[in-house]
Amino acid sequence: MIVNTSFATVSEVINAVKERKITCAFHDIDGTHSLIRDWPPVMSRVLYDTAYNGIPKNLTSEENINRLVSLCGVEPLEETDKFCVESAGLSALTQMEWAIRRNQELNSGEFSSDVNSQIIKLIWQGEEKFETFNEPAEYLNYLKEVTPKLFWVYEQVLNRFCRDHNLYKARQNPQDFLVKGSKEFMKYLYDNGVKNYFVTGAVVDKSIEPPMGMYEEVLGLGFEIGKGKVVEDILGSTWSEKIPKDEVMFRLVKELGVNGENVLVVGDGRSEITAGVKLGAVTLSMLPKTAKRQRELHKELGTNIIIENYLGEDLTKIFN
Repeated sequence: MIVNTSFATVSEVINAVKERKITCAFHDIDGTHSLIRDWPPVMSRVLYDTAYNGIPKNLTSEENINRLVSLCGVEPLEETDKFCVESAGLSALTQMEWAIRRNQELNSGEFSSDVNSQIIKLIWQGEEKFETFNEPAEYLNYLKEVTPKLFWVYEQVLNRFCRDHNLYKARQNPQDFLVKGSKEFMKYLYDNGVKNYFVTGAVVDKSIEPPMGMYEEVLGLGFEIGKGKVVEDILGSTWSEKIPKDEVMFRLVKELGVNGENVLVVGDGRSEITAGVKLGAVTLSMLPKTAKRQRELHKELGTNIIIENYLGEDLTKIFN
């Protein structure tokens, strides 16, 4: 498939792309194709509770999970609401780590330090790996132990707040939980020789039967996944290992033996668009017009095109 933005008439072209062959497409899932997870109010509440109140002794208990569910979306949380916008696309484990570090900073905790504060700022800027920083082994071990537990709690709260109910409804009426034109666009790419891959910062565990998590959701929406199908594969993180989405993408490029310039990256988050720009790929930001801050951010990141859904006729003119 050839991409050429000179044919665009409706989509907002930020950085024009002349003729370029596209052989692979890496797609984010949440917000980019799937609307099952209404994650921002859940993420904001869990992060706020952690940053301002710390890790409770009953972190993984039913009582704590139900408490958090009851608090989701009931009030604006300025700092963490904004953080969810800025950190969209980062690994959930990184977002959890931010909250734990922020609690140390806010409360002058045992591990509060200039380095800790610097890392907090770097996470805001989209960074996820900090091995080169000199921090106490005790703190790093604490983060390694607690971050996955907090991530697990977040997933339980998300499931009860919206995900499970929405997945049930999506299985009955998939179109209600898909960005308009999503499946048709992916099928169009597939029919024109492009291999589609789902990439996510969420956990993907293909060993569990029946499938769970994000894998279960894309199947519930009716996407065909497997070698030679509309979606070749879905790749993401694990419960214990933080694999940032950009790293998932870099690994995939190497594994497939393709050049970045022949890749299309489709997403609504900072991580995948930043990675796409670094790869020299064509980047397509899927953002509603109401997402003003996200649109500003994606322009700053250097995205090529911004669309609000996949229905614009110019998409089939750009990709032909």
